[in-house]
Amino acid sequence: MDTNGLKQIGDTEWQVPKSGAMRVPGVIFADAALINDMDNKVLEQLRNVAGLPGIVEAAYAMPDAHWGYGFPIGGVAAFDPDEGGVISAGGVGFDISCGVRTLLTGLKRADIEPVKKSLADSLFRNIPAGVGSTGKISLDETEMDAMLEGGAHWALAQGYGGTEDLERIEERGKVAGARPDAVSTYAKKRQHDEMGTLGSGNHYLEVQEVTRIHDAVAAASFGLRLGDVVVSIHCGSRGLGHQIGTEFLREMAVAAPDFGLVLPDLELACAPLRSELGQRYLGAMRAATNCAYANRQIVTHLTRRVLEHFFPGGRFDLLFDVSHNTCKEEWHAVGGKRRLLFVHRKGATRAFGVGHSDLPAAFAAVGQPVIIGGSMGTSSAILAGNPQPERAFASACHGAGRAMSRHAAARRWRGRQVVDQLAERGIVIKSPSSRGVAEEAPGAYKDTDAVVDAAHRAGLARKVARLEPIVCIKG
Repeated sequence: MDTNGLKQIGDTEWQVPKSGAMRVPGVIFADAALINDMDNKVLEQLRNVAGLPGIVEAAYAMPDAHWGYGFPIGGVAAFDPDEGGVISAGGVGFDISCGVRTLLTGLKRADIEPVKKSLADSLFRNIPAGVGSTGKISLDETEMDAMLEGGAHWALAQGYGGTEDLERIEERGKVAGARPDAVSTYAKKRQHDEMGTLGSGNHYLEVQEVTRIHDAVAAASFGLRLGDVVVSIHCGSRGLGHQIGTEFLREMAVAAPDFGLVLPDLELACAPLRSELGQRYLGAMRAATNCAYANRQIVTHLTRRVLEHFFPGGRFDLLFDVSHNTCKEEWHAVGGKRRLLFVHRKGATRAFGVGHSDLPAAFAAVGQPVIIGGSMGTSSAILAGNPQPERAFASACHGAGRAMSRHAAARRWRGRQVVDQLAERGIVIKSPSSRGVAEEAPGAYKDTDAVVDAAHRAGLARKVARLEPIVCIKG
């Protein structure tokens, strides 16, 4: 990225001064190496977001930011409905409520190694992954609407897990205000038999080892110890979320002139929060959020069944589940005044701090777990929300962030090559798609440690634990 014209605030913060149509400044959290490697498109998109009506404080980009659809991936922006604020389908993303949850196992690597290949094979057989993957669950119209309304609560009622899981899911596994009636028949059809599946792209199920503890107090509160094995699940709302995003982006683009909106980029199509279209999208998006909660709950149940087969009598408790493609209605202090805002986080994770009223009691003293996913051969991380004052509306990065496009990665690597190289490091990869493995090659991503360090130093969230992969089921 060309940093000429940016104002460096500190080692990990760069301000994009207001210019042109920008209503607020932009802020990029990154060290010198990360920002230099960012595409100039991130800067262009951040400036465009900063010009949307009703935006508050600043348009933010996380350390893993890269070019996306409308908003940069790793983008955060909050809008005030009392000031004509808008909601943007591009600011949420196509995979609505894509997120990560991590399970504690109480196991050590020495427990895993003797059965590693068999465990990988069993997980791969029992948890559908890949483009168009389908599961054994088929929902009729009534069941679909109940799932979209109930989220993880619906999944529990079907026998997928216990009520103790709800305390460890963002919004206790069910977001209010979901409107199944705002979801098209075609979107529901696409989800008809996709519940309990990982999907494709960067989605995964990964068996990981805790290889470093940075914050012993927070780690103890999270139930993490050095050498522990955990399982992380990364997936979202599958075809339903993608279809909702596609349909509403098109409708918002067509309606923009009627709202008096002049868009610098049609990919930023949006609607006033208090408009009928804005409210309808909110309802559909919240239904997709509940779909993602339910989907991850089912995948968790399938994972536990496999783990229980290999390790009878084990406990596989949920640490936490948090989304990173959302728009949430939240209270935040701006200029010394608390305001109810609609916070878009696209490829960014909510990171509520110490004492926040929405956190489970177990995390009140240490802050919310923030789960940062890596790629198949790189580290992942667990962070914690910081004490007040919050930064970027209590948001942090969500992963390593792509360093090159999927097409470029597929030209550079072959799937078999990647699998063999990782096998030499003791990492077992299972995927239905050789090309998909190539597209997700570790070298196609930024350095996860560098991204996490930048988030920590910027005060977005603080480092708790580092994780390294043992087995990865890749979509």
